[in-house]
Amino acid sequence: MKSNKIYQVSTLQALALGYTRPVVTVQELLAHGDTGLGTFEHVDGEMIVLDGVCYQAKPGGSVVRSEEASGVPFAVAGFVKDGRRFQMEEKQDIDAIKRELTLRIEEEYGLNSIHIARIDGWFHTIHARAGAPYRSQHVTLKAILSKTQKDFCFEQLHGTLVCVYYPDYMDGINAAGWHMHFLSEDRTLGGHVFAASLRSGECMLQKMDRIEIQLPKEAAFDTYSLKEASQAEIEEVEQGNA
Repeated sequence: MKSNKIYQVSTLQALALGYTRPVVTVQELLAHGDTGLGTFEHVDGEMIVLDGVCYQAKPGGSVVRSEEASGVPFAVAGFVKDGRRFQMEEKQDIDAIKRELTLRIEEEYGLNSIHIARIDGWFHTIHARAGAPYRSQHVTLKAILSKTQKDFCFEQLHGTLVCVYYPDYMDGINAAGWHMHFLSEDRTLGGHVFAASLRSGECMLQKMDRIEIQLPKEAAFDTYSLKEASQAEIEEVEQGNA
């Protein structure tokens, strides 16, 4: 049986506490997956990996193709090619999209497994964010984004939601539940998504049965007390409330 691995760079706890130094490069990340999401050194925008290419969403929502040498402090990626496919009908909000995805996971007894999904479709609205780089030491992600985050809205456009699901028992290693980033079909717009409505789309859902975590190698990583990461702050950041 073929095994599907998800590759993760660092932990969400470390990012939440402000460890934003590079752990791997974009080139190294892409060796482990063609689909994923994350951020860049010093939280320099939002990362979307799609079809084996890494993109960087800037404040305001514009997107550029990232450099292979760019540093990555936190990300996840995996290969999504032979997953389960299904059509998605109109969804009025992001909660409805998440419920549909979770139902599909539950149908195959997968709630304790990690999943990557991509939804290619026509979206009524996408509310998203991206931040500018902020060099710091031990400054929380919430505090960084409160200074640099820019929110924006896209309307009536084709694009792709890259969605990653982690089960509850892995909370802290990553965010429990669904985490979503968006990339427009023309690869010019994108960001971290906290609200969306879908007209119609096609989903590919890939169950992952292995995880590899690349922890930071430098000594500074061991100065962070990861258990002190605030779950409330992580949830606020996920919802765009930083």
